Amino acid sequence: MVRARSRKRWIRKTLSLVTAVLVLLLGLGNSAFAQETRFENGNPMNVEVMSFNIHHAVGEDNVLDLERIAKTIEESGTDIVGLQEVDNHWSSRSDFQDQAKWLAERLGMFYTYGANLDFEPLNDGDERRQYGTAILSKYPIINSQNHPLTKIGNTEQRGLLEATINVKGNHLHFYNTHLALTSAEREIQIREIVEIASQSEGSKVILGDLNATPESNEMKSMYANYVDVFANQPAAYTYSAENPTRRIDYIFTSSDIETVNAEVIQSLASDHLPITAEIVLDREQPYFNGSK
Repeated sequence: MVRARSRKRWIRKTLSLVTAVLVLLLGLGNSAFAQETRFENGNPMNVEVMSFNIHHAVGEDNVLDLERIAKTIEESGTDIVGLQEVDNHWSSRSDFQDQAKWLAERLGMFYTYGANLDFEPLNDGDERRQYGTAILSKYPIINSQNHPLTKIGNTEQRGLLEATINVKGNHLHFYNTHLALTSAEREIQIREIVEIASQSEGSKVILGDLNATPESNEMKSMYANYVDVFANQPAAYTYSAENPTRRIDYIFTSSDIETVNAEVIQSLASDHLPITAEIVLDREQPYFNGSK
């Protein structure tokens, strides 16, 4: 009887391993590989999330080094990361690389990319030149969409990259953004983010480089609707990396999410410091992909 139970456990483990390998082979780098799938009730899950403005992988030493960015993410133990200032065949400043794809492949993660600037290539036949945000995840990305945000006049286009991520049956709505440099634009953009996020039910994380300090007037809407994981750490400064004196990078969660720990990571891989939070997801009801 003991031998039979051991054999059954071995079979279950083998099947689970095969399934995991197939998911990775079929889904790596794909932001929407699961369609109309029913998932079982999710168990509570601790997940490490990160926000990181990577400054197109140029550090405080003015050296382009994507591997340094990858190591920073890897060593933090991050499961899901929202990246800002990500180049995609943009220019010689980043060797015309697809930075999101390179990082996803290097880290063995799924990814999705949102181009907020999208220009013609410099030469016929080359890839389009893009600049924007990315989400990388150890867990499958079910679907994603990049929402353009309002801008005033001839300023840089900003966006909100939205992804639904299946964390072992717990479905997380994950939003990544990089907001404008003017207070008037940010106020409009934050209201839009709150409205867009309100259209989805369930656990939510909203993070990014908001270019505003916590006491700024435009931040009131975020604080009225979401929880700042660094609320008890007013000196959690993120900019500049070499001499941080301001907090402009954030991780917000919906009220159903518990935060276990939040940390500013010391790194000179970019001009911003990356921030992480360990959160707990707990879904009680079964979930059908494609429905709220």
